[in-house]
Order: sequence, then C-alpha cells, then structure tokens
Amino acid sequence: MFSYLVVVAVAALVTAVASYAVLRLSRRYRLAPEVRERDVHSTPTPRLGGIAMFIGVLAAFAVAATQREFAELYTETPQMWALVGACAIIAAVGILDDLLDLDWMIKLAAQLIASGILAWSGLQIVSLPVGETQIIGSPAVNFVLTVFLMTLVMNAVNFVDGLDGLVAGVAIIASLAFFVYTIMLQDQIGRFDSVTIASLIAAVIVGICVGFLPFNWYRAKMFMGDTGALLVGLLMATSTVSVTGQLPASALDQKLVIASYIPIVLPIAVLALPLADFTLAVVRRMLAGKSPFEADRMHLHHRLLDMGHSPLQAVSIFYLGTAVLSSALLLAYTMQSLVLPCVVLVVGLLACAVILFFPAKRVRAALAQRGLIPLTSRPHASAADADHPQTTGRPQLGAVDERTPE
Repeated sequence: MFSYLVVVAVAALVTAVASYAVLRLSRRYRLAPEVRERDVHSTPTPRLGGIAMFIGVLAAFAVAATQREFAELYTETPQMWALVGACAIIAAVGILDDLLDLDWMIKLAAQLIASGILAWSGLQIVSLPVGETQIIGSPAVNFVLTVFLMTLVMNAVNFVDGLDGLVAGVAIIASLAFFVYTIMLQDQIGRFDSVTIASLIAAVIVGICVGFLPFNWYRAKMFMGDTGALLVGLLMATSTVSVTGQLPASALDQKLVIASYIPIVLPIAVLALPLADFTLAVVRRMLAGKSPFEADRMHLHHRLLDMGHSPLQAVSIFYLGTAVLSSALLLAYTMQSLVLPCVVLVVGLLACAVILFFPAKRVRAALAQRGLIPLTSRPHASAADADHPQTTGRPQLGAVDERTPE
C-alpha cells in the first residue's frame, strides 16, 4: 500500500506545481481562447491544464517503475510502455486542439490509434467473466471491442467536462471506488498483473486530479481542456478494461454471486453519468440531423443550470450520483447480503432526486415568499458581478468548456 501512496503523492504534487507553471505561462502569453456561445463562463480562461496533468502522469509512472511492487509491470510486458505512448498521443493531439481547435476527425483518429496501441500490447478485453463461465471472443473481435470501448469512454468523459471541477471530482470518486475494489480483489484472488495495473492507474488518476482540482474548482483559474479530459478518459478506460477483460472467472469467489458481475457492472457504474450524457447527446444530435460530434448547449450539466442550480450544486449532484452507485456496488461485493447495498442505493438516489428537483435558489425564494427567511437584496453590483453578469438569458456562473471531439 505504501507504494500506491507514493505514486498518488508524486502525481498530485507534480501536477499541482506544473499547473501553477502552466497557468502563469498561459496568462503571460495570453493563451486563453475567446468565450464561445455555448460556454457558461464569461471571461477568457486558459484551458491547457491537461499539460500539467500529463506531466503528473509521466512523473507518477516514472516513480512507480522504481517501486518493487510495480517493477515487473515494466520489465515483463510492454503494456506500461504502451500506456505511456498512448497517453503521449492523446496529450499531443489534445494540446493542438486546445490551441488550434482541430477537426473532430483528426481527434477521433488519434483516439483510435492510442486505443489500438493499448489493445495491441495486450491491454484488451480477452474474456468476460459471467458466473462460473467465461465468454471468450476471437482475437479480432477482442481487439475491435477494446478499441471501441476505450474510445467511447474517452469521449464520454470529454463530453461531461463542462463545469468547474466536474470531471476531476467525478474521476477522483470513481477511481477511489475502483481502487478499493481492485485492492480487495487482490486480497481475495492473489496478485494478478492485470489487477495491479488497474490499481496503479486508478491511483495515478486520483493523484493528478487531486493536484489539478484546486486550479479547476469554482471559479476555475484554468480548465483541463481536451488534453486533460481525454487523458483521464483514456486512463479510466484502461484501468477498467484491464480488470474486466482479463480477470479469470475461476478466481472469483462464487459464494458471492454478485462478485462475478462486479468487473462488468462497476466500470459501468462509475462511468454511468458520463456515458448517459454521451448517449443522450449523440441521440439528440442525430435526431436533429446533425453530426454526433457537433457541440451544443444541452448537456446534463447545462440543463441543471437551466433548472436553477448553481454551478456548485450541479457539480455536487454529479459527485453524489457517482458516489452512491460506486458505494452500493462495493458494499454488494463485500457483504453476504444485498440488503444494505440496496438501502444505500435507494436512499442515495432519493437524496439525488431531492437535490435535483429542488434547487437551493428556488427553495430560498419559496421560503422568503412565505416569510420564513429574510428576503435578501443586492442593490449594488460588485466587481465580481461585472465579471460574471447575470442579466443574459443563459447562466453565466461557473465555467464550462465543453470537450466534444469536433
């Protein structure tokens, strides 16, 4: 466990220092793009934070190579080196897009190449454990399925990157849950390289997102851009594929029936909100006769703002939803009974629904109308209000920099 803590600490520290340096350089050379119509923030904001996150990834993997627990991953197989190469490709095309706004076909091609490198190295879905059996496909099918799923997850994470701290926070919660699961899995079945790789990647994700979040929290000084969002998506996809597609069903404790489905269900759960947003966006755009990669302002986080939620409240709903789904599945894996996991799931989803349908602004207005709380007024606009006007038809608080592969 100490080795994982070292990796997390290095990833967080290096990312934080690099984020500060990138922010200073972005401001000095005025690398903040103009505000677009679909954006929620009202002032130009740098979106090169992904560079700092990539530097943090490289530092974390370099330190991991010096730890005895991970040394074999670098010497016995090419998978870790393939992962570094894939991250470099995603970072390169992401930086170019954040600076030059590349065509979506170029970005998609880079994503397919990066996913293909990982699948070719062996980081792919070899089989799916279902009960006491394993579903095994042909090498060609496995390769294509892996590339498709990795590309899907990258774009799903990219699509949901729309509010200050949204992707970083969701990634921290989801990766922590996945890390805990992989550690418990290793305690149950012993060491498997595929599970160790998944644990290491999850730890790296937590580290880089913790290091970057202070710069991306409301109100954001800097966005992670396509570079950061695609990088986080690639790492999350790789960690889940490493467990889901390579874990032998015979290694799982069949006394816990749910255990055999956790490798399939948990990755879906921790990525449920990004995947839902991605699916809705694609369907919506295709029904309108548009390209599925054509950006719009109808994502889930946009709709939460339009309902009256503040940016912080909207982000909190995503955090809570991810935490509820992940916690319920972890409890299902560790307990003989499904009663407590179901209670956590139902209570958590009810809490999400209450927060969702009763925005704090509307609740305060209703209470003030009934005289239960004093009605606050703001006769004079502050300097902060001038920078973030509230008089237009669309919300202006928070920071959105939609990461769609256009």
